[in-house]
Amino acid sequence: MPSSKSQKSEMEEQKRNIEEVDQEGDVEATELKKIKVVEDIHLVQLPNMDHYERSYMHKETVTHTIVTRFNFIVTTSADGYVKFWKKIDKGIEFVKNFRAHTGTINGIALSKDETLLATFCGSDKSIKIFDVNNFDMINMIKLNFEISTACWIFKSGNSKALLACSDKQSSDIKIFDAKEQDSEFQTVKLHNHSVCLMAYSEKFNTVISADIKGIVEYWTADSPHKLPKGLKFKLKSETDLYEFAKNKSRPTSIQFNKDESLFVTMATDRQVRIFRFVTGKLYRKYDESIAVATSFHQNMDKDKRMEDIEFGKRVANERELEKTTQFYTINAIFDESNSYILYPSLFGIKVVNIASNKLSRIIGKADSSLRFLNISLYQGAPKQQGQLTMAMLASDNPNIVETQVTDPTIFATSFKTNRFYLFSRRTPLDKGEFGLQNRDIQNEKIIKDDSAANALKRAELPRSAVVHTDLGDIFIELYPQYAPKAVENFVTHSKNGYYDNCIFHRVIKDFMIQTGDPEGNGTGGVSIWGEDFEDEFDPALKHDKPFVVSMANSGPNTNGSQFFITVRKCPWLDMKHTIFGRCTGGYEVVTQIENLRTNIKTDIPLETVKICNVSIK
Repeated sequence: MPSSKSQKSEMEEQKRNIEEVDQEGDVEATELKKIKVVEDIHLVQLPNMDHYERSYMHKETVTHTIVTRFNFIVTTSADGYVKFWKKIDKGIEFVKNFRAHTGTINGIALSKDETLLATFCGSDKSIKIFDVNNFDMINMIKLNFEISTACWIFKSGNSKALLACSDKQSSDIKIFDAKEQDSEFQTVKLHNHSVCLMAYSEKFNTVISADIKGIVEYWTADSPHKLPKGLKFKLKSETDLYEFAKNKSRPTSIQFNKDESLFVTMATDRQVRIFRFVTGKLYRKYDESIAVATSFHQNMDKDKRMEDIEFGKRVANERELEKTTQFYTINAIFDESNSYILYPSLFGIKVVNIASNKLSRIIGKADSSLRFLNISLYQGAPKQQGQLTMAMLASDNPNIVETQVTDPTIFATSFKTNRFYLFSRRTPLDKGEFGLQNRDIQNEKIIKDDSAANALKRAELPRSAVVHTDLGDIFIELYPQYAPKAVENFVTHSKNGYYDNCIFHRVIKDFMIQTGDPEGNGTGGVSIWGEDFEDEFDPALKHDKPFVVSMANSGPNTNGSQFFITVRKCPWLDMKHTIFGRCTGGYEVVTQIENLRTNIKTDIPLETVKICNVSIK
C-alpha cells in the first residue's frame, strides 16, 4: 500500500522524468513527454483501485455524499438522516448524526465557501440548514410547497446566505435568506416548467437552472436576474444549451470545474456533457447509453471482457434503476486539476482525461454486484492544519513532509444499498489476512428482534381512508397490522397529494380497477422511499372476496405506488400481491369504474375517471 514515503517517491520519480525530458533535443517529443508526465502526476492524485477499500452504514438506502475542503464528509439516507464524518489519515471517523427529515432526503447543497449545508425533503416540505464546521443544525425553513431542488447563490462574505429553491408543482424559484426563518426574499420566474436542477458560479455570480423539459437558463443571482455580463452570446440559439431539450432529456447533475470555465452534466439520456461556460458551447460529450455499453462489451477481447451472463445482469439492473428516483442522483464531477472528470457507469467509476479525450481508468470495476451512483472526491491532505510557510515547505522536517501527503478518496453511494463506499489508492487486502471480508464496517446496530418497535409503528399507522373520485367516494379499511410498509406508503402518498389527479389507468371487467400512477399509463410511480419495497404476505389475508385492495407490481418485491381493487374472488393473486386493505363502502363507485368502456389494447378507460384526493382518517 502507498505510504507517505511511497507517495513521495512517486512524485520524485515524476520530477526526475520532467528533468530528463527537458534535456531531450527533440522539441515535439519533449512536449509529448511533458504532457504524459503531467498526466501521470495528476493521476497519482486520484484513487486507482478495482475494489473499494471500506464501506460504512446508514439504516436505510444512502442517497447522497458530499466532501468539503475542511476535511468533512456528509452523507444522507432515505430515512431522513444526515451524518457528518471527519477525514483522517487513511479513512474517516464518525462525528455526528441528525434525524433531519421525516421522509427521503431529495438533495443536498453546499455553499461556495463550504461552511453551510442545506438538506431538503419534498414530502415534509422543509429545508434544514447546517453549520458544517460546527456540525450543528442552525435553521429550519418550512415551505408551503413541495421542493424540487435547492442551490446556494451568494458570494463568500455576503451578509445574506441566499438559497434558491424550486417548486415541484410550478415554474417558480423562491429565494430565501437561510439565516432568517421562513423569510421569502424573492421569486424568480424564468422557466415555463418546474426547475429540477441549479448550480451557482461565484466567479460570474450566475445561476444555471434546468427544468424538467431540459430547458437551461443563465441568470444573475442579483435582481433583476437577467443574462449576466461577460458572456460570449446574447441569444441561446448561439449556444448548445438546447442540447437536452432536443434529446428529450434533462440534466441530473451540474458541476463547475475549479476556475468555473467549464461545467459538466449528467443527464437522463445517459450522456455526459461538458460545456464552456462563457460560450454555452459543447466541449466534450460521452455516450454512456445501454446500447453503447453493449457494443463496447461485444467488441472487447474475450479475455478482457466480463462474462455475458454478468453483463446481462448489469443491463437488467440498469433498466430497473431507471424506474427509481436513485437514477436522478447519478452525477459527474471534476478533479482539482481540471484535467479529469469522474462519473459512475455500468462498468464502474470512469476517469476520463478531457484534454486527451481518453478513458484513463475505471475504478471499482471488480465490485460487480454494486452499481455506484452519487460520488464525491476528496484530494486533500488529512494531517495538514492551516497554511505552511515557504520556510516550512523547504525544510526537511519529516513531520511537515507527512502533513503534505494526500489521501485521494472517492465516496460513492450504490443502488439499493444502505452503505456508502470509499475508494483510495490502498487495496482492501492491505488491511490484513481477511481484507475483503473486513472492509464492510458495522457502524450501525443490527437489531435482530425489532418486534416491539415494529408493533409500535404499526399501532401508530391510520386504519381507514376515503378515495374521492370523479364518480364518488370509495371507503377503505387499512391493514397496518399485516402490511405496515404498504400502508405507510399509501398513507404518506395520500397526505402528500401524490395520488391527486391520478386516473384509473387499467380497468378489466370482472377482475379489477387499477390506479396510483402519476404517468397515467401503468409505467410510472415510485414508493415514498424512492425505490421498490418488499412484499408483505400474511396467511390471514386472501383475495377470497371482491373489493380487496392490493399493491400492483411487476414481480416479487417491486412495489411502488400503484394499487388495485378487485371486483371478484382472485385466489391466483394470493402470496403474489400485497393486500393492505379492503373496501368498506363505495362499492357502487368501484362497479361503475369497472363497467367503463376501455381501449382493447391498453385497458385504459375511454372516459377518464380520476382520484380528486385521498382523505386519511
